[in-house]
Amino acid sequence: MPDQNLSRANRTHPKKKRANHPLKKRILFIVASVIGIIAIIVIALVSYWSITAPKVTNAGLAGSSQSTILDKDGNTVWTSGNERREIARQSEYTDTMKNAVVAIEDRRFYKHGGIDIRRIVGAAFANLTGSSLGLQGGSTLTQQLIKQTAFSSATSDQTLKRKVQEAWMSIKVEKQYSKAQILTLYMNKVYMGNGVYGMKTAAKFYYDKDMEDLTIPQTALIAGLPQSPSGYDPYTNPKGAKYRRDQVLNAMAEYGTISKNEAQTYKNTPIDDGLVSSHPENDEEAEKEKISDSYVTSVLAQVKKAKYDVNRDGLTIKTNLDGDVQNKAYDIINSSNGNSYGINFPDDEIQTAVTITDPQSGDVIAQIGGRNQDSLQGLNLATSTQRSGGSTVKPLIDYAPAIEEFNWPTYRAVDDSSSFKYAGTDLNVGDAGMTNNLPYSKQSGQQYVTMRNALSRSLNVPALHTLEGQSTLPNGKKDEYVGYTRAGDFLKKLGINQKLTGGSAIGFNISTEQEAAAFSAFANGGTYYKPSYVKSITTREGKVTDMSSKGTRAMKESTAFMINNMLQSVFTAKAPWNLGYDKYIHSDYKQAAKSGTVAYPSDSKFPSNSAQDLWFTGFTKSAAISVWTGYDQPMQVDTPLSSTSQLPSEIYDTLMQYVMDKNDGDGSNWRVPSSVTKVTKYGQTEYEVKDADFKDPFAHRVFGSTTAVSGSSSSSIARSSTIFSTTKESSSTQQQSQNSTNSTTTSTSNTTPSTSSSATSSSTSQTPTPTPEPSGTDSKND
Repeated sequence: MPDQNLSRANRTHPKKKRANHPLKKRILFIVASVIGIIAIIVIALVSYWSITAPKVTNAGLAGSSQSTILDKDGNTVWTSGNERREIARQSEYTDTMKNAVVAIEDRRFYKHGGIDIRRIVGAAFANLTGSSLGLQGGSTLTQQLIKQTAFSSATSDQTLKRKVQEAWMSIKVEKQYSKAQILTLYMNKVYMGNGVYGMKTAAKFYYDKDMEDLTIPQTALIAGLPQSPSGYDPYTNPKGAKYRRDQVLNAMAEYGTISKNEAQTYKNTPIDDGLVSSHPENDEEAEKEKISDSYVTSVLAQVKKAKYDVNRDGLTIKTNLDGDVQNKAYDIINSSNGNSYGINFPDDEIQTAVTITDPQSGDVIAQIGGRNQDSLQGLNLATSTQRSGGSTVKPLIDYAPAIEEFNWPTYRAVDDSSSFKYAGTDLNVGDAGMTNNLPYSKQSGQQYVTMRNALSRSLNVPALHTLEGQSTLPNGKKDEYVGYTRAGDFLKKLGINQKLTGGSAIGFNISTEQEAAAFSAFANGGTYYKPSYVKSITTREGKVTDMSSKGTRAMKESTAFMINNMLQSVFTAKAPWNLGYDKYIHSDYKQAAKSGTVAYPSDSKFPSNSAQDLWFTGFTKSAAISVWTGYDQPMQVDTPLSSTSQLPSEIYDTLMQYVMDKNDGDGSNWRVPSSVTKVTKYGQTEYEVKDADFKDPFAHRVFGSTTAVSGSSSSSIARSSTIFSTTKESSSTQQQSQNSTNSTTTSTSNTTPSTSSSATSSSTSQTPTPTPEPSGTDSKND
């Protein structure tokens, strides 16, 4: 019966069969397969990266991390660090020094096999929590040695591939070398600041001692330097140096090298205790380095921007430097009066900056960043944008954008009928020889001039009207003008980011580097090349990176040619449209240029014919040269520069002759592009944009241009060099004499509009009230 009941129970509650889930099995199979495939790929990739890792040799491990800068011909120009690096034997490093390094850099150094998983996890945790436990970071001493031997610190090299290779190579090195050998190799290789590599050399440099003679605090400072040699430099950052030294002392106490009480006592030692105060042995080498110092400074800036570290990466940097041109430029700029070049520097304090580029590539072939410099890698005046370019900016900000936007021909009439009044102010600006007092009226001469003549004579008023407007048409409307937006956009295409204000039309802050690059676009048909100092960078592992500048279209070919042609008139124009630069004409090459002068404020102690800054920037097909001259503190000099000085043009001419002769430069004239039409206007050759519409509403008001350009001594020319103005104060007419051949450009900085006049006229410099940005008009010609 029980069996029967059981049977019934079984029949009532039959045993459930296990469900078969083919979908679940399939999913598990797919997941396992994917994981397996990923694992295979990862293993294969890691294996491949490991096999293709750079080879580490004993010579490489023991070698220097110094970088070398070469000129275009492969000659060494500069090396990072002290070439007297001393290689120490294992026995020369004291136990105290070894323990200090291990304590602060890799406390588990003697326990891991090249990589330290515990340390990596600890560093990651510390980074997440902000704990000081991650002070040492995730890399072991062995990994740091590999980094300094085989890899660069460039951001482009911070990849998973490199991390895998670094770990693999560290494990291999640990198997091939003892811990003592690895530690010695590391201590001999690390960069210690101030051009010093290796801790033995550092002991001599900082304390003039052998390592065995260092005190505990001195040992701690040496051991702590590799993490940030400049940040912990005891000369330039004693506070940071003490902070790091005390960190090392604390680490030594925790490691057991010294007691905590001893550490506290050593922390009270002054950071400059025993520190060597001077290094005269470096002076002779420094004198040689001065020749190319500014160029090297620019090279280092470009390399740093590319995220390389010249002190750690062991780079070979091939540059575009022409050593012969650099030496010649240095000799010219640093010569004194009575020099063989015939260039008269007023005194030893006058400063000069020069940048020379190849217009066809953007390569900077030479650069001088100052005159009579007494230090290395200081302020590079050639790349500094702290001074106004004066009238050299007129083709960049005024006339090139006008041609680009409005198709103005080279003979387009521009307004020079009266002084220019800044909108919203009582400040008026005129041309050289004008007074700035209202009412102003020319009793004779040319009230409207061609764009070519306005540029070659460097007239201020037409430039201001071209950028900001205010020229009134016969119908009462305003003539078209560029405006700040168009001008700013145009400048950006030339690598110049400039906030434009009242007065920018006749001067804004700029560098010789920027001007040489921008004017190069006029020389090569409208392509802008960012100035390039570095041709290529080769890392220790042999990876070569091309650093050449890639050109971008900055303007139409027609714009570049027409500005180029007008700038040639700076040399070739006849009176009254020239400024005396015809003496620099050479039969073996064609050139174009622009001068610039920045006047002193009218309320300064200096005469009205004085200048704060003088510029000259010009080019041939083969070279663009920009020259600035002035004083570091122009308001504090006893005798200022004369506005009629041709110092920068003399430097330019001497350098251009040398460059063209030395490099057998292309001195041929520029061809007329197919987008430009050659015409005859006012008796001379001019150019128009082919088949383009343009407005020339003041053309009928241009008179005397034919005779003026031809150089005739007609009465119209004689009158145009004499300006009459009526002042408010006297209400009388005063004749102002303007020298038509020696008077130079007047201009302003980008914040203070100012004008320079002839010796018999006034000069005004005031800051106008900010005005709304001119938008430009598109008035029709009546």
